[in-house]
Amino acid sequence: MNLVTGSTTALITPFKNGKLDEQKYAELIQRQINNGIDAICPVGTTGESATLSYDEDRICMEIAVAVCKGTSTKVLAGAGSNSTAEAIEAAKTAQKCGVDAIFSVAPYYNKPSQEGLYQHYKAIAESVPELPVMLYNVPGRTMVDISADTVIRLFDDLPNIYGIKEATGSIERTIELLSRRPELKVLCGDDAIDYAILACGGAGITSVTSNLLPDLKSQLVAKALSGDMSGAKVLNDQLFPINKALFLESNPVMIKAAMYIAGLLDTLEYRLPLVAPSTENMKKLESVLKNYTVVGA
Repeated sequence: MNLVTGSTTALITPFKNGKLDEQKYAELIQRQINNGIDAICPVGTTGESATLSYDEDRICMEIAVAVCKGTSTKVLAGAGSNSTAEAIEAAKTAQKCGVDAIFSVAPYYNKPSQEGLYQHYKAIAESVPELPVMLYNVPGRTMVDISADTVIRLFDDLPNIYGIKEATGSIERTIELLSRRPELKVLCGDDAIDYAILACGGAGITSVTSNLLPDLKSQLVAKALSGDMSGAKVLNDQLFPINKALFLESNPVMIKAAMYIAGLLDTLEYRLPLVAPSTENMKKLESVLKNYTVVGA
């Protein structure tokens, strides 16, 4: 099974006049490839998946697969829902598009039990048995936490569930998971603690910041995974101010604003209910951005 690890980018979705900007999307993916990112992650939280149509989901995945074809950059696509049936359809669509693997967010709003979470992911994994599946745990958004016991149960029972994107912000959770199942692939879902998770045995990251600075993020992960932890820490420390600035408001509000300021986006557009950042936060972001060189802008 072709597992996706290393440096991965939670892609933003560019809009133009309210519609998906397909050309810009392809350009942004190519920039990620050019700067050494191991995998790109279309239609996740950062991609405003909550307000994309099913057709837009499919188009984003098709573009990602087409642009990454023939390169070493893989496609780890979002395929989640709070409806298990819809998540299964999303997974099957992703498989038809030719993605390398999927990640699936914990069911939001419903607040299922741990048994409900287990059955949800079991059904998804069994619907696409040949496709690698990564769990995605982000309790701050979903209001449900996939417990370590449930993660391990799923990992043990479903051969294509190979890892988890951990966005609890808990270093202890990663330590627990990897102490119990060292072969589990844990990807850090919180930019500020990339170094800590990698130092604890994480297999990579899924980054928001790498939309803007893919060169630095790919270097950070490459150094950590090759054993150069001091070099990785230098980069993680260098990135800390921008990592914090990009979460002054709900993701992806700030990362899109940063990319617009840097010239990577022609228009600054969101889907309601997301709107542009406040004037105060825009000024803070501009001040932090002056300390970084954005390549390919």
